[in-house]
Amino acid sequence: MLGYLFAALIGLALGTLGGGGSILTVPVFVYVLGFDPKLAIAMSLPVVGMAALVGVASHWRAGNVRLQTAAIFGSVAMVGSYTGARASVWFSGRVQLLILGAVMIAAAVAMLRSARQEESASRDDAPPHPVPLLAVGLTVGVLTGLIGIGGGFLIVPALVILGRVPMKAAVGTSLLVIALNSASGYLGHHGLEVVPWAFVARFAAVAVIGILAGTALVHHISTRQLKRAFAFLLVMIGALILWQNRAQF
Repeated sequence: MLGYLFAALIGLALGTLGGGGSILTVPVFVYVLGFDPKLAIAMSLPVVGMAALVGVASHWRAGNVRLQTAAIFGSVAMVGSYTGARASVWFSGRVQLLILGAVMIAAAVAMLRSARQEESASRDDAPPHPVPLLAVGLTVGVLTGLIGIGGGFLIVPALVILGRVPMKAAVGTSLLVIALNSASGYLGHHGLEVVPWAFVARFAAVAVIGILAGTALVHHISTRQLKRAFAFLLVMIGALILWQNRAQF
């Protein structure tokens, strides 16, 4: 029941913030539900992918998904995701958790950045920067396959600042990229871990309910304050993960 409660909270974070909540999936699987880190990473990918698809559906209806951008950015990211998943056999579970802890702190820093700066960047008349954009896609893909994150906290700023995509379209497009990434990452993990699909399906279903609730609440709360609070939560959890796995340094 505690695990399902956290699934609902992850969904609420995704529904209200538009991203970032899925980064909590692996810590919940490991530290709350007691799964092995490598299995937790493989389990997180279907959860993240299903949650992203729910978000894509709502953004698609609003016209906020750019298929061409998602195809170009996502294809590179999918290569990175599959590669990261296959390369995960060279890393111990504790090292993967160390990387996750560092990425969580980086995600918190990204959340604390002003959305106003990203919006102003998207209105800039300068042309897109395709090479750095694709480099970010490859990096996000590798991280998705290696540690089981969605990567929206990196994808959205990259699409806005480097791809000159408007913020709303960047959020919708990033969710499609995350879904593609997660599918590719899971294919990379296939055969390495035995995923308990019945539990994963229930966990994902509860997270989707949380997303729908968060989407309904988003207009009634301050997303700026919520992002700030969530960022501090990520810092605390990331620091705890780094501390508990410090022996790997």
